[in-house]
Amino acid sequence: MKAKTVIVPKALAGLAVMSLAGTWAQADTLNIVSWGGAYTASQQQAYHQPWMEMSGDEIVNIDRSSNALAGLRAQTQAGNVTWDLVDILPSDAMVACDEGLVEPIDHDALLAAAPDGTLPSEDFIEGSLSECFVPQIVYSNVIGFNTEAFPADNQPFLMEDVFNLEDYPGMRALQRRPINNLEWALVADGVAVEDVYDVLETEEGVARAFAKLDTIKDHVIWWEEGAQVPQLLADQEVVFASAYNGRLFDAAVSEGQPFEIIWDKQVFELDGWVVPAGKLDKVEDYLAFATDTQRLADQAKYISYGPARESSAAMVSTHAETGIDMKPHMPTYGPNFATAIQKDDEFWSNYGDELNQRFNAWLAR
Repeated sequence: MKAKTVIVPKALAGLAVMSLAGTWAQADTLNIVSWGGAYTASQQQAYHQPWMEMSGDEIVNIDRSSNALAGLRAQTQAGNVTWDLVDILPSDAMVACDEGLVEPIDHDALLAAAPDGTLPSEDFIEGSLSECFVPQIVYSNVIGFNTEAFPADNQPFLMEDVFNLEDYPGMRALQRRPINNLEWALVADGVAVEDVYDVLETEEGVARAFAKLDTIKDHVIWWEEGAQVPQLLADQEVVFASAYNGRLFDAAVSEGQPFEIIWDKQVFELDGWVVPAGKLDKVEDYLAFATDTQRLADQAKYISYGPARESSAAMVSTHAETGIDMKPHMPTYGPNFATAIQKDDEFWSNYGDELNQRFNAWLAR
């Protein structure tokens, strides 16, 4: 572990001890796994680059988060863990923690306190911290569409429209996994938001979701890498596409693409860090820095994901390049959040493997 010049508990003093690159005995290379695209770019600008300038470390970005759990398993089994920090979904973090693939985190001892001294356990969004998981952002899985694909007087705005081939013809692009797709199929079939996971816990509910997906199956391109989505929409190979809200925001605001988001029935969730087993000493200083109040607020300047710390929310202001107000582009903005579905991580931790197998079998039919 790198030696600091002053020893002060992070939970009480934040990161005041981290002031100069020379406070570390030697620079490290940190192999950090994330999602790529606009999201990794926001991390690079908000905390990777400041950390490298301050510490002298080199950060290598690895775009493998879509297969992070499988990668952690494979590296652990091979006895050669090359990843130092992994950006992962909470449901996968629970599984990785249960399997001993990642380190338990003492949040109040390791992470930075809020500027007013509030402990991390009280500052992060309630229920967001778990044994091995440190959240960064609140983001949303949404459906986006190309406004040029439909007449001005017939623009879609409901989740039901995505399943309406008659009024909204054309191909759709959906992520190749059951998560989100099963939830959306049920709400499009009339299930209330608050009942979605109760229904999915039944055989009848799962069958109902797949039956609804059957109605559009022949009109779906299944994507696996988020970078595919903006291009598919821009080229009008598809008229609708599921995506992370930040990726659509980046394409629309930074690239001027004619994209809009259907916020109806967004599935919102957290995203954050796990530390592979044996790597905590190497990354603990960086982890405290990257999840402090200022860094998470800074990230919201570059992408429309809400910070996972309450103390960061008041610091969210305008987009770093365009100057637009970021608040209306956040998943948690009032009108956007009215019909939101909160992803049930415990449900997907319990049923994910089973439903993945069933989803892949359904795709193969």
